[in-house]
Amino acid sequence: MPRSNRWNWTGATLTALLAAGCATRPVPAPRDGPDPNPPPDLQRVPDPTPRVEPIRSGGPNKPYEVFGIAYVPITADRPFTERGLASWYGRKFHGRPTASGETYNMYAMTAAHPTLPIPSYVRVRNPANGREVIVRVNDRGPFHRGRVIDLSYTAALKLDLLRNVAPVEIWRLTHQEIQSGAWRRDVVPDAPAVAADAPAPDAVPPPTETARGPAAAPAAAGRGYWVQLGAFRERDGAVTFQQRVAAELDWLAPLLAIFEEQPVHRLQAGPYGSRDAALQAAERIRESLQLVPMVVERR
Repeated sequence: MPRSNRWNWTGATLTALLAAGCATRPVPAPRDGPDPNPPPDLQRVPDPTPRVEPIRSGGPNKPYEVFGIAYVPITADRPFTERGLASWYGRKFHGRPTASGETYNMYAMTAAHPTLPIPSYVRVRNPANGREVIVRVNDRGPFHRGRVIDLSYTAALKLDLLRNVAPVEIWRLTHQEIQSGAWRRDVVPDAPAVAADAPAPDAVPPPTETARGPAAAPAAAGRGYWVQLGAFRERDGAVTFQQRVAAELDWLAPLLAIFEEQPVHRLQAGPYGSRDAALQAAERIRESLQLVPMVVERR
């Protein structure tokens, strides 16, 4: 994670090594990595709860240059999605200042990004296993080609990304999504995000009293992997969205079911016999509807 204090440390180390002369064998710089004795139960560290934090144009959001490349941070509150490789940083920077001026804690749920506003809240998904976390961006980096985010040790652990760099998908949570609660996975607003140009059905029939009938037929075979498209406080919202999805994706319509799990109503598609099959369906849905589905297992 290149930052000013890193360069100062590196420069001091090189000076000391040169002064020592050829008689002294150079001591390699300490490598980054995990703490030999990390705290227990890091998998249970909760994700941060997003809150609206002001974005200022100066400070960590002013333009900067690293390795001869100029970066212009985003200072507007707007959606942002990106795919690429994720890395993580650990004990080498633990306890040092981040670009925001906060102290880096490798055991907190934070991350670094080259251009996202500081601070920002970001949902990070590992497409290989469907795991997702929310992190708070408070630092700059990474600056390796192809890498899009540098995660804290705990965030990488929860996503199962500690072994190497790996592909991820990231979505910035806007202030409107935070205020409305649309960022939540357990309960989302009754009007989920759908592509702006998605055609609405000519007529929406009134909601039925129960989830039984054709719309809920797959629920009888509830065991397996399901793709969740949304969760709603009101059943009417789930029914209306089910009808919109069925009108847009005829191949998915027979698989849609509403699960009533008070206090929420979950619209899901399935069941699929394997997680991989469900992940493939989720990706197809994501590309068609411009929303972010999640894979869940029912036993």
